[in-house]
Amino acid sequence: MPDTSAPAGETAGDLAGFVRLHDPDRFLCALFAPAERRPALFALLAYNHELARAREAASNPIAALIRLQWWREAVAEAAEGRPARRHEVATPLHAAIAAGLLDPADLSALADAREAEAAEEGLPTRVAFAAHLRGTAGGVAVAAGRLLGAAGEALVALQALGAAYGLAGVLRSVAAHAAQGRCLLPGDALAEAGLDAAAVIQAPESAAPVIRRLAEAGLGDLAAARAAAGGVPRGAVAAALPAVLAARDLRRLAAGREVPAPRGLGDRMAVTLAGLRGRA
Repeated sequence: MPDTSAPAGETAGDLAGFVRLHDPDRFLCALFAPAERRPALFALLAYNHELARAREAASNPIAALIRLQWWREAVAEAAEGRPARRHEVATPLHAAIAAGLLDPADLSALADAREAEAAEEGLPTRVAFAAHLRGTAGGVAVAAGRLLGAAGEALVALQALGAAYGLAGVLRSVAAHAAQGRCLLPGDALAEAGLDAAAVIQAPESAAPVIRRLAEAGLGDLAAARAAAGGVPRGAVAAALPAVLAARDLRRLAAGREVPAPRGLGDRMAVTLAGLRGRA
């Protein structure tokens, strides 16, 4: 269960700093959101970080599911008008929900989507993998877009753009996941390369051909998503900007190159220029 010892008066203090530390990509993108919406956007991104680390921070899958349920309950309590939990992320998240800025259904769906990461069998097929990306990173983009005024088909486009960023994130994190005893690559793609999750956990470099193929396919999907993203309003561009980094990362991964960490000037400038233009 997350630590609930933080005093309520301190929890909203430096949420931007929390996001900058734990999710620097989306932090940079969030700077292009209208100033009055940024606190709620930072609350959303901090919440997503807590969900994403549920399995990493837990000693076993059951413990991860318990962490996810804790967050579902925190969201439900805010939606019902009950008191906020004393937690550095849950408290400002509660405030954003109570103000009507974040949709509780979007937030609950994000927690639901993370359950696949706690499953012992992993993600068996590309279809399951794609659904996972749409529900996690895609779901973040939808929630952010709704907060920033996007609706209808614009949210559909944002979900596809967010899923592409999620794909790049999974592919560039194969070695990190292996070090945690996890593999999120789809089982059927691994089998086609004569691999399984256990083999990748043992030797993450063996997944290089799978990473390249998935990145190549992802570039095609991203191109289609960007073509459909013209209806995203300028005020919601912050929700779409991670796609700029997705494109750069997927090109690197398809070519067998690593993604720089931390980000270099080229990546940061690409996001900045797209944000100033109001188009991702």
